[in-house]
Amino acid sequence: MSSCSKRCRLGFVKFAQTIFKLITGTLSKDKIEDELEMTMVCHRPEGLEQLEAQTNFTKRELQVLYRGFKNECPSGVVNEETFKQIYAQFFPHGDASTYAHYLFNAFDTTQTGSVKFEDFVTALSILLRGTVHEKLRWTFNLYDINKDGYINKEEMMDIVKAIYDMMGKYTYPVLKEDTPRQHVDVFFQKMDKNKDGIVTLDEFLESCQEDDNIMRSLQLFQNVM
Repeated sequence: MSSCSKRCRLGFVKFAQTIFKLITGTLSKDKIEDELEMTMVCHRPEGLEQLEAQTNFTKRELQVLYRGFKNECPSGVVNEETFKQIYAQFFPHGDASTYAHYLFNAFDTTQTGSVKFEDFVTALSILLRGTVHEKLRWTFNLYDINKDGYINKEEMMDIVKAIYDMMGKYTYPVLKEDTPRQHVDVFFQKMDKNKDGIVTLDEFLESCQEDDNIMRSLQLFQNVM
């Protein structure tokens, strides 16, 4: 591994750790100030004010996230391999590569094979601080693997199985081999309103918002995003 690649990988591990702090609410104002003082931002992202207006992050939070993104990886983009390495850091007991692949494709909205800082913070803003409707629309897009506007049972099975594989064998209680299929069957029974074998966005939104059990299940999945 080249020194540049190693620096990029380590930098994005730090970036992922900062995201974790944002999720858990441990990134306090004082901590933001400390992190800014530790490493100065060498490059100012274009349209920082615009990003602040378009997302639910403050300027300070955007600066911290940008420092971890740009300073440690001057190329300014993340490829899928680096993204998988980030997720592997947080799920050492499981195989996160498949789920990271699906998640990367959801972040890579332009399907260029790389994700820019703007792509990251826009998605993170929705996942961490968006409305219920915004989070559900984003989750639907994640499950819609082939991006045809519908979710079929195979797509949902692929995502759910990838999540279970990522959690690993140390889950409690221990999961049975057919647990993912049972989970998907229950989801589809409730979501596929007209029983045509596919779930539309409207069906997905309606089912999730009217069923507390589905919402709780999706919340568990959002926690690993």
